[in-house]
Formats: sequence, C-alpha cells, structure tokens
Amino acid sequence: MTKREGSGRTESGRLIQLAESYGAHNYHPLPVVVSSAQGVWVTDADGKRYMDMLSAYSALNQGHGHPRIVEALVEQARKVTLTSRAFHNDQIGPFLKEVCELSGFDMGLPMNSGAEAVETAIKTVRKWGCLVKKLPQDAAEIVVCSNNFHGRTTTVVSFSTDEQYRRDFGPLTPGFVTVGYGDADALERAITGSTVAFLVEPIQAEAGILMPPRGYFKRVRELCDRHGVLLVLDEIQTGLGRTGRMFAFEHEGIRPDVLILGKALGGGVVPISVVLASREIMGLFKPGDHGSTFGGNPLACAVARAAMRVLVDENLARKADESGRYLMDKLGSLGSPRIQEVRGRGLLVGIELKRSLGGARPFCERLMADGLLCKETHEHVIRLAPPLTIQRSELDWALERLAKVL
Repeated sequence: MTKREGSGRTESGRLIQLAESYGAHNYHPLPVVVSSAQGVWVTDADGKRYMDMLSAYSALNQGHGHPRIVEALVEQARKVTLTSRAFHNDQIGPFLKEVCELSGFDMGLPMNSGAEAVETAIKTVRKWGCLVKKLPQDAAEIVVCSNNFHGRTTTVVSFSTDEQYRRDFGPLTPGFVTVGYGDADALERAITGSTVAFLVEPIQAEAGILMPPRGYFKRVRELCDRHGVLLVLDEIQTGLGRTGRMFAFEHEGIRPDVLILGKALGGGVVPISVVLASREIMGLFKPGDHGSTFGGNPLACAVARAAMRVLVDENLARKADESGRYLMDKLGSLGSPRIQEVRGRGLLVGIELKRSLGGARPFCERLMADGLLCKETHEHVIRLAPPLTIQRSELDWALERLAKVL
C-alpha cells in the first residue's frame, strides 16, 4: 500500500481515523476504504483492488457504476431532481407503471429507504384492517417471525427478536405477535380476529441466510386466505433477481398481497423503495394519510426505471440462478472441516462456520487481505452476495480465495 506523503501512514488509515473520530460508532466495518468501483470490483484509497462479494447488502445487483444507470442519473440530474409531491413530475408515473408491470400489482407507493417502505406497509395493512376488516381503532395485530430483520426504525425494532436492536430504545410499539420462522402451525395458532397481516421475508438474509422449509409459503398463503389476513413479503434484499427469479416468491408458486421492494431498485446509485398492492388495498389512502418529501422524486424514479431495464434486458435473474448453482456446487465440494453448512438460493449464499471457531469475522478479515470483500452475519456466517453481473471467471477467482482461507 502506498503511504500518504509526509503522513507516515496509509491514506486509508487516515480516512478511517476521521470516520471513527467524527462518526457515531453504530457500525463495525472491515478496515477498507472504497474510493472507486466498477462492476464487481472496488479500489481502496491506496490503490488496492478488491472483489465486492456483498453488493451493499444486495443494493448493487446490477454492479457498481452500471453505465446505463449512471447515464440515467446524469441525464435526469441536468433536468430536475426534486419537486416534492406537492406537484407532479414526469418520472413518477412512468416509474410506477413500470414497477407495477414488472411485479404484477395494480398500484405502488414510493418511498426512499427500505425501512420507510416497511413502515409504509405497516400503515397500509393497519388502515386495511380498520376500513375493510372493520376492526376498532388501535386493535390491529401483525404477525412477524423470530430472527426477522425489517429495518431499524423505532416501530420496526419493536418487533425484532434481537435484544441489541431493542435495548435502550423503548418504549416500544405494540401490535405485533412473534412466531417461529418456517413454522406454519405456529402462524395458524397466532392468528386471531384482530390479525391484519403476516409480515415475513422469503429468506432471512440478516439472520444468516435462513431458508424456509419446503411447502411453507404455500401453507402460509392458504392460511392467510382462509383467515382473511394479508400476506406481506419483504423482498428488499431478496427481490429484483437476487435469488435467481425476479422475485423470491416466484420460487414458492404464490403471490403476496403486499410486496416491499428497495435496495437494488435504485441500482446502487440512489435510494428508492416502493410498496406494491392491489387497487383495493393501496386505494384506501387519501391525501394527507402518508407522504415523503423525497419519496417518488424524479431523480430516483429515472434511475429506478433504468435499473429495472438493466435487470430485464441483461437477464440478471437467470444469471443469478446459473451463477448461484455453480457457486453452491463448488462450495459444497470444498470439504472444509471448518464449514458447518452452506445454504442459499441464487446469489444469496451463507457459509455457516462451526461455532468452535469463534465467529466468522476473522475469516472475513483474512479474505479481505486476499482481495475478497465479504461480511459476517449473525456472528458465524459468511454472507456471499456479489453483483448479479459477476462472470464465471470472477466466481472462480473468488472461490480460489475462499478455498484458501476455509
């Protein structure tokens, strides 16, 4: 690594010190400072090159700096970037039409971050509970799963089962009932006359790439239909090609009532999220019920339109399916005594290490030293989620380093 002239230390070290000195310590990032990126590759402040196997938690499905997405950003930035929703803009209507056609839903409500979209979905199903299910005010209950991760707002952490997410942030928001992930019988027992929705991830990514048992979501769909409960799928991480289908629910042969998208919707360029549902559900909102100054801004909508076109035109869901099968097969044949289990779907893969090793962080640090950027999740799992544009030769490059370290 090059040293900054006269500083006696690396430029990366200087920048990390600045961030640690002036920023809240709410993250524990690997000690690498990314200063440029293209495709699956990033370069640090000292000129060292790495392969990105995290994709900003699946926000970069199309890869870093995709030229078509960047072109849409620049073109729109020269025209108009923000109007607020006090006025119409010429991008929000086309964006909503295109995301509805891609997903098969009637209407959408755009926001910015994934957590905002989850909050929006919560408000949506509660409103449905009052107006359609005729529940009294403040009576609606939403069933969620243990080990869930839907964001970090006060309401969302209120139904997390991770103690750190909840501790010191009370009083917490009521109205949520927790059941075990993958346990359809527990869901059925939890449903009451006050239940308005079941909010669930198709794959629990933050929990360590936890997969549901076969047939789980078909049973969930049947239970929701039978009891008049809305099925809400959080596909912020699993959607938009990540699992080898455009949406992870397609693997299960079901459709949700409400779909939450974010992350890769903005192509890794700007934040944008959306909640999608039928006209009967989304049409319940009236002016003043909900809003966002930046939600549906023309810059983000133009970028999202390009991001969706890239996913479709470049067949990235199919590529994720093929690359994921190859990656899983190669990882399964490593024969490493350190590996407890490899699980995942498409290019969302978790390598669970044996507990006796003391955690995945040291392995991620060794991989970083070898030029591969991964991140531990739930302490013992190495998450692999490269951009869906990754080539076979690049996967082999990554596998060589994983084999060496594991």
